[in-house]
Order: sequence, then C-alpha cells, then structure tokens
Amino acid sequence: MNRRESIRALGLSTLSAGVLLEACQDGTVKENMAEQSATQAAGRQPFEVERDKKLNGETFFTSHEMQTITALADIIIPADEKSGSASEAKVPEFIEFIVKDIPDHQVPLRGGLRWLDMQCFSRYNKSFTESSQVQQLEMINEIAYPLKATQEMKPGVAFFNRLRDLTASGFFTSQIGVKDLGYVGNVATKWDGVPKDVLAQYGF
Repeated sequence: MNRRESIRALGLSTLSAGVLLEACQDGTVKENMAEQSATQAAGRQPFEVERDKKLNGETFFTSHEMQTITALADIIIPADEKSGSASEAKVPEFIEFIVKDIPDHQVPLRGGLRWLDMQCFSRYNKSFTESSQVQQLEMINEIAYPLKATQEMKPGVAFFNRLRDLTASGFFTSQIGVKDLGYVGNVATKWDGVPKDVLAQYGF
C-alpha cells in the first residue's frame, strides 16, 4: 500500500473551507467572481459568509512557515501518476484558513514548525526547507511513525500527526482529492438486470 492509499484509508473526517477571493479585476472577471461567491454562499447564513471573508483577509503563518508547511504537505501527499500533490490541491492555503477558523491549531502548529527547524539546525545547520530532500526525509521518518519514535521525538510526533490529519482532510476535500477518490456523486445509471453469471450461479 503506497503513501496515498495509506492516508486515504485513515478515513479522516471532512473539513470545509469556503474560500472567497476578492481582488481588483476587470468587470467581466468581477461578475464571474460574484456569481461564484453567490453559489458558494447558497444555503449559508450571512454571518457565516462575512466570517469567511474576514478570515480570508487575515494572515497567520509567516512566509517561511508556509514554505515549510508546503514542503511537509508534499512529502505527506506527493504527486503521482493519478493526481497532483497536496500543494497543487491548495492544502497549505486550506491549513492557513483552518488555523484561523479553529485557533486551537495555532500554538501546536507554530510550535511544531519551530521545533522542526531547531532539530534541523542542530543536525544539519539548516532550516527544514533549506535541508536536502534526503535530510528532510531522514527527519520526517523519525516523527512519522509514533510507535517507533524515541521519547525525544514525541513533540515532533504530536506535531506531525496533527499536520498529517489536516493535510489529508484538505486534500481529500479538494477537487483534485475528490477525483483521486473516484467519487462522482449522484449520477444517472442504467439498470441492465441481474448479471448473467449471477443468474447462472443460481440456476436461472
């Protein structure tokens, strides 16, 4: 079972992040964006729409922290022959939104990112993002498997578990992730009756 299949098998709960974009654009694009926003807001209370706008107008993670989150997310769910990576599915942006929507994530994630950089500086004299791919994977392998981790690595294990859960939730609720799952929703089907081999099996 590969990494993507393993994460899919976790059966993580879905999280929703209605991202509403605002920018100075020409009239046609503004009109299209307005239609998109109206569709996203359907069935939602006005205060929910306003809250999302407010959260999307704020920034929590620094540029360096976002680079680290992006690198970690792509290690957790890399691109393969079937679909894109976590960053291509906008998972880092999803995590940025979630920590503002659910502030309980803020201290554990920021502290975990700091812990990870300190570990890398101690080992490689570099931050996590400046470390080589081999060094990054070496570091992650020490915190990705809770039952194998040493006591010293327990803070990293807690951080990585949280980030992995958020990454999987963000990926498999994105357009790329839903396609990766093969989910097609409610679609019309054609009933051709009981398959011939089943009928033959029961003597019909």
